[in-house]
Amino acid sequence: MNSLTLCATPFDGERDLRRDVRSNFPAWARFVLGLQGLAPARHHLRIAAELEALTRGETTRLMVLLPPGSAKSTFASLLFPAWWIALHPDASVITACHTAGLAEHFGRGVRTLLTEHAARMKVDIRPDARAAARFLTGRGGAYFAIGVHGAVTGRRADLAIIDDPVRSFIDAESLAARDRLWNWYRSELITRLKPNARTVLVMTRWHNDDLAGRLLEQGTWTILRLPALAEAGDPMGRAPGEALWPEWEDRDALLAKQIQIGESGFAALFQQSPHIGHGRVFHVEDFKLIDEAPAGITVRAWDLAGTADPRGDPDWTAGVKLVRDEANGFAVLDVRRTRADSVAVAALIKEVAHQDGASVAIGLPRDPGQAGVYQAAMLTRMLAGFRVVSSTESKSKMERAWPAASQVNNGHVGLLRAAWNAPFLDELNLFPVGRKDDQVDALSRAFSMLTSDVKPAHYASLPFLGR
Repeated sequence: MNSLTLCATPFDGERDLRRDVRSNFPAWARFVLGLQGLAPARHHLRIAAELEALTRGETTRLMVLLPPGSAKSTFASLLFPAWWIALHPDASVITACHTAGLAEHFGRGVRTLLTEHAARMKVDIRPDARAAARFLTGRGGAYFAIGVHGAVTGRRADLAIIDDPVRSFIDAESLAARDRLWNWYRSELITRLKPNARTVLVMTRWHNDDLAGRLLEQGTWTILRLPALAEAGDPMGRAPGEALWPEWEDRDALLAKQIQIGESGFAALFQQSPHIGHGRVFHVEDFKLIDEAPAGITVRAWDLAGTADPRGDPDWTAGVKLVRDEANGFAVLDVRRTRADSVAVAALIKEVAHQDGASVAIGLPRDPGQAGVYQAAMLTRMLAGFRVVSSTESKSKMERAWPAASQVNNGHVGLLRAAWNAPFLDELNLFPVGRKDDQVDALSRAFSMLTSDVKPAHYASLPFLGR
């Protein structure tokens, strides 16, 4: 709070004041901050406007993505829930943070605001239920503060606020921690929301696969993303490169910070775009988009999974079709993906083989153990008449991916323009920190088939297509 711009905000009369602060959230924010000699900055008023729109029901899910130190929590987790409770004294609010202690800190602040302005906001806190983590209003409303992994069983919410759900870089980089947070959100929090409940997610991005990243894939949220340095089409009309809060941290200070923490960290934490720029292994911008498939030795390599149940975000079965042309360049011609049981997977592989034709060699993984050997043998028998190569994996995923990445990053790989390009490029761009690597594995196998020093005779002898 002490970082807000100093200012005085006059109000004419207690009656007008009461009307304004109860009917207008920005007015409430100005009033509370004005008591401390502070005033909202421009981006704070934008946050306030979005929160007020949520109250009016113009949206039910709001995501507020801003850099650290931008006072977003002051507005979303302190000023806003107090104002909401004053307008809905019989409603229930749940605030969840990465620790219960942080959530209680916000709860204590909300309770203090409501107590100090009880007459003005026409709300009272019951004297027998005034804990920071749980307090009740005289009209039957309730406020609960919990850690993001805390149980909410037995509680219902008209408003849920998730603020700062990621505790540290270590948690952000841990797939297990990200899955745990995701499962808590889906299994614990969502199930406790009342019909027409409002949800606010307030956070700084850490990772492409953080909670915000997974929710963005659903496409059902109103997004307020304000990067530290403005980009083209800025929501506040800033010029590109203009600082978000120059009175607090100007452009020069932000650029110095970018040098200190590195491009990747700055992109995530300050620009709210954790996957912009080069991928960690594949520089996907170095693919060459093409509109016609070149002639050459062509293979289709598969990475196999076998489940028809979409719960738990299972792996995909992916098949990548790759050609090596006469000039030793490469092009990805097609990608097929499915989430299906083993029977449907086998049927898809057979169907695609017939579509590709007998001249396209087929690469299959042979996992160690009896089940893997049996699966490879079964699929090979099913593909009688086609050239099939099955092999075990003796290297790590990263080691297998490097040959393909090297060719991509040197501009030697084309990409046939098609609808499957976007999910394919997304997965490669996020490898090895993304949730999925099925297409990467299939691409690695295809490159191995076409670049092995000792090529199997059944596809080394293939004629170039078109001759």
